[in-house]
Amino acid sequence: MGIEQKTANMGVVTTTLEQAINWSRTNSMWPMLFGLACCAIEMMGAQSPSYDMSRFGMELMRASPRQSDLMIVAGRVSQKMAPVLRNLYDMMPDPKWVIAMGDCAACGGVFNNYAVLQGVDEIVPVDVYVAGCPPRPEGLINGVILLHKKVSAEKLAAWK
Repeated sequence: MGIEQKTANMGVVTTTLEQAINWSRTNSMWPMLFGLACCAIEMMGAQSPSYDMSRFGMELMRASPRQSDLMIVAGRVSQKMAPVLRNLYDMMPDPKWVIAMGDCAACGGVFNNYAVLQGVDEIVPVDVYVAGCPPRPEGLINGVILLHKKVSAEKLAAWK
């Protein structure tokens, strides 16, 4: 019989430091606005009372990369915008995550030309892809839930 069974009736909670940190990271992600095209309208719709992203701890979409730990790239990224996106990603504090929202962010979509980046994963590492053109707010919420599952399973890095 472990400590969990012995102390469960007394109102004592036991957990590991890793689980506590991952729980706090998943319940307090602060997304940064990076809406570039029609997917941005759906991203804004996901913040509306109908879908309520606040239930995931995402009360505000941040405009500053220094206050964000989640970048949602919504829409097509042009070659001119790629260095700006990378610069903003580099300004975000660690740990940081990226959601590529929509087909244009994932693979360039229907824009197979020299001016549009063929996937945002060419310049920043992407954690979750949300498919659709444009994806509905439910799709973005599903992507956030998938990201929460991924973050919950992360192991803590060794202290440096």
